[in-house]
Amino acid sequence: MKNKKMQFVWILSVLLLAGFITTSFVGYYVAHKSLVNQIAETTLPLTSDNIYSEIQRDLLRPVFISSLMAQDTFVRDWVINGERDENEMIRYLKEIESRYGTVTSFFVSEKTRKYYHPTGVLKTVSETAPADRWYFRVRKLHSDYEINVDMDTADRQSLTFFINYRVYDYEGRYIGATGVGLAVKAVSDMVDTYENSYGRQVYFTDREGRITLCSKNRKGPENIRQISGLSALATQILTTPNNSLTYEDNGETVYLNSRLVTEFGWYLLVAQVGNPMEGHILNTLMGNLAVSLVVTVIVLFLVNLTIGGYQRRLEEMATTDKLTGAANRQLFDTLFDQAFKYANRQRGSLSAIMFDIDRFKQINDTYGHLDGDQVLKDLVQTAKAQIRDSDTLFRWGGEEFLVLLPDCGIKQAKNVAEKIRQAIESRKGVAHGGRVISITASFGVTQFLDGDIRIDLVRRADRALYMAKGNGRNRVEVAA
Repeated sequence: MKNKKMQFVWILSVLLLAGFITTSFVGYYVAHKSLVNQIAETTLPLTSDNIYSEIQRDLLRPVFISSLMAQDTFVRDWVINGERDENEMIRYLKEIESRYGTVTSFFVSEKTRKYYHPTGVLKTVSETAPADRWYFRVRKLHSDYEINVDMDTADRQSLTFFINYRVYDYEGRYIGATGVGLAVKAVSDMVDTYENSYGRQVYFTDREGRITLCSKNRKGPENIRQISGLSALATQILTTPNNSLTYEDNGETVYLNSRLVTEFGWYLLVAQVGNPMEGHILNTLMGNLAVSLVVTVIVLFLVNLTIGGYQRRLEEMATTDKLTGAANRQLFDTLFDQAFKYANRQRGSLSAIMFDIDRFKQINDTYGHLDGDQVLKDLVQTAKAQIRDSDTLFRWGGEEFLVLLPDCGIKQAKNVAEKIRQAIESRKGVAHGGRVISITASFGVTQFLDGDIRIDLVRRADRALYMAKGNGRNRVEVAA
């Protein structure tokens, strides 16, 4: 006996140590995968959303300025009165530019098609001129304004974010377009700010993959189709509005989130190179292994002293559902074999009842999981009160239960199922905030037949249960 005890203790210790090691490595893998998923699915998208929101916020001021210009009575009156003194509009635009610090300001008259600028009347816009297409697009807008990236009419070398705002007279008729421009360099400075704030690479590409805006410190290809590892994903990025991707670049994993900024027609890309928590996770793994070794030694000592009680606790844990106290599925095979042998010896019957709570998810969603757990525990007590001591109630999974009934025919089993069903239906339930949780259950009944194997009994009971569900729930169905 002593040798068996020591053998058991050593085997348990080896298994425990192996379990700790396995758990540690599984924990490392899960933590690593969780961090990867968190970066790809949460952190980077959240950073992208924040940057997108900040871009919109930073552009809100020029939008507001353009709105004021479009609503300005001077602009309206000046146009309605025939645009008599062009210098008045030029002075007005110059004042806007000076007061608000914009790169440019403008007004294009619908009547005369003149393009007014702080430096004078630059041109007359034409539908045939490619550089003037923006104006004729604005004429057809359904919204009051657009944000457009284009070359400045006054400086064809300067790429500018324009806020193009529609202007209406007092009767709601379209009379022109006005607005201000924000230098792309200013937005580029914003990108530097975003990178410093979030510690990630931030850049923009157009629909062809060309990098249109990035930080001043960025070096490398000017098109994402030329970036190692990213080139294979370029088409996916440029054809879908949102993506969370990973790729390898020079042996490092790069996590990338992209989203289409519809106001510009550009894609915002936020990238993170490597996983900064990788070293921390590895250190945690080594710490876990060390702790596992120490714990194994302590457990070896304790198990050697308390082997009897520990064995009993292990047996109970292995065979009993912790929440409800019902037998668990691990015990089913053993008890089924016993019942099957007994039925063969005594030429008796063996039946099974499969049942579950109707709409249990709705109970959890309405009252919460704590009350849902209490419902499960009360249901087990209610069902146990309706069966014999020789019968065994198993928690089969979630809110699903199975009763194994040795020496019990199909008719008797159906009667037992009906008793359980009625007892569950008539129970008072679990009090919750002064209310009562009422439940019902559906039942499937079957009998072990000649030539059956264990799984046949379970499958027929399960099929009968689904028949009960399909026929309206809160009923008993039999599968022969």
